[in-house]
Amino acid sequence: MTPYESPDVRCIGEPRLTAGLGVHPRLGLAAHRSVHGAPPRLPAGALVAMAESVDLRGRGGAAFPVARKLRAVARGDGRRAPVVVVNAMEGEPASAKDATLLARAPHLVLDGALLAAEALGAGEVVVGVAADGPGRESVTAAVAERGLGGYARVAVLPGRFVAGESGALVRGIAGEPPIPPPRKVLPSTSGVDGRPTLTSNAETYAQLATVAELGPGTYRAVGTAREPGTVLLTVGGRQPCVVETPTGVPLTTVLAECGAAAGRTAVLVGGYHGKWLTPQNAAAVTVARESLAEVGGVLGAGVILPLDAETCPLGEVARVASYLALESSGQCGPCRFGLPDVARKLVALADGAGGDAELDGLRRMAAGVRGRGACAHPDGTSRFVLSALDVFADDVTEHLVRGTCGRDVRGALPVPSAPADLHLQVDWSRCQGHGLCAALAPELIHLDANGYPVLTSAAIPPWLHKPAHQAVEMCPTLALRPTTGAPRRTGARAARAADPRT
Repeated sequence: MTPYESPDVRCIGEPRLTAGLGVHPRLGLAAHRSVHGAPPRLPAGALVAMAESVDLRGRGGAAFPVARKLRAVARGDGRRAPVVVVNAMEGEPASAKDATLLARAPHLVLDGALLAAEALGAGEVVVGVAADGPGRESVTAAVAERGLGGYARVAVLPGRFVAGESGALVRGIAGEPPIPPPRKVLPSTSGVDGRPTLTSNAETYAQLATVAELGPGTYRAVGTAREPGTVLLTVGGRQPCVVETPTGVPLTTVLAECGAAAGRTAVLVGGYHGKWLTPQNAAAVTVARESLAEVGGVLGAGVILPLDAETCPLGEVARVASYLALESSGQCGPCRFGLPDVARKLVALADGAGGDAELDGLRRMAAGVRGRGACAHPDGTSRFVLSALDVFADDVTEHLVRGTCGRDVRGALPVPSAPADLHLQVDWSRCQGHGLCAALAPELIHLDANGYPVLTSAAIPPWLHKPAHQAVEMCPTLALRPTTGAPRRTGARAARAADPRT
């Protein structure tokens, strides 16, 4: 992959954010100016009014009004210059829209950030990118092209799911671990170095620049009256692509543009903190927050993932839930204990080891983590899991009755591979079911009805390495052992196949 390579980019209607990308692999500064021109210079009041006139919302997931953020930072404390932060971490594995903007249209993102910085009198602009992000080299080059060294800089941070949370990003820029702070403090009040900080994701700044370029009237000419303009979507499936589309376009139109079986498959909207839609609901909604909300969906970070009918949906959901459990910051009960338990029960259910009681317990557990975490990670994971159990109810029933739905897990939902991660496995020729391992590492191991261990297939997060090693060292028969790389099957079918008792 070249430094500026990105997924296929498509557009429904006239391109705005993606203008010029059909001709240029990357818009350097000269090409960018020929396509978009130079942005106007606006004082804070005018910029706030402009964002408010089109009800511009953040495109990172929460859809928070941009005008309110601008106004809060503009008030500041009057003693220290604010900071403008571009959140381009994009920790969502299924999302590629922000990386595409940075890789191919970095100056549009910088236009929006600099527009805000000048209006607010900011002393610094910081672009936060993941160390393995494909847009890192491009945005670094764009900062150099503009001669912004000393005023704008690129902060490179570890690419983790929770690192894109605004508080986590602020901490990472300051040299602290990039995890959500245990106590919520608004960046507009105290962000980078304690200064008032404006944080928004890359697409939001590109949209801000586009409103300034076109003017509010022209910007509102497409989209819906309540949600004007266009939106960038990352669409998965057999032909993954990034799509710019006006709001209000039927979701089936977007899916068809990317070669998906529109109207015939379940669709995940909003990414791994989003919700699943039935094929019927997916066929009825449009690409708009209001329309999606009517069927319980969310636009979130603009991730649209149709699930191929040839893959096992429960197995796919279990893979993602295991990944999300590992990606938490591990600083509150729901993340340390709740999410691993949810993942473990999902894996067991997908592997044919669960029953009605386990399913009920899974539902209670997934619902129980909501509203109790230090950040929104447990809430989003709960939403993802519970909606999957509803939408794929027939598949869940098959797993309960037959132990399988008859389809393989094909990895249709992207999850980063981590071959060096620590896992546990059982040597069934040695295990005698003493149960000590479950007592020493209850977050990782529980006992089946016969008193034998059932292990999570998720990689073991760092904060649970110690109890995992204790369980290994204290096993009376030396049946438990650590391993790295992809784990072997550890559910009921694997146990039955390898257990000499059967």
